[in-house]
Amino acid sequence: MSRILILAAAASALLLSGCAGFQPLYAQTEVTKNLAAIQVEAPSGRTGYLIRQHLDDAFAKDHSAAPAYTMELGLGEARYPRGVRIDNVATRYEYVLTASYVLRDVKTRAVAKQGQVRVELTYDSADQPYASISAQQDAQDRAAEQAARRIEMELAVWLANGAKVAAK
Repeated sequence: MSRILILAAAASALLLSGCAGFQPLYAQTEVTKNLAAIQVEAPSGRTGYLIRQHLDDAFAKDHSAAPAYTMELGLGEARYPRGVRIDNVATRYEYVLTASYVLRDVKTRAVAKQGQVRVELTYDSADQPYASISAQQDAQDRAAEQAARRIEMELAVWLANGAKVAAK
């Protein structure tokens, strides 16, 4: 039994030695520094507020430093009834949030990156009005959080690959 453990330890050490050049995305200080320097401009409304808050958290926004980039967000929301009962009342809804963004360099206003993410999720709708509103608001918050995370990952990968500000 101890011989098997020794062989397993030796094999795992050999495998891990091949990963010596691996560096996590967020271990790159330039990525985290550039993400923290993004000023998010979201549309007004509940979902705009939520996604801006989630993006500021995801970017670890440095409020004491001047922004290097501004991000202009555009949001599209749709709600589709699913699971309709015999009395034609929906018991489940599909909520779709589409967030398009344009990242601009603050000094030159040149477009550095643009993209779009789409989040689809479902939620239950109760017969009680307050419970139904609460479920819809929870779906908005979850979708905003997922969209912010996807935008964060797109930008982090873009920055890690040596992003350059595109000429106008």
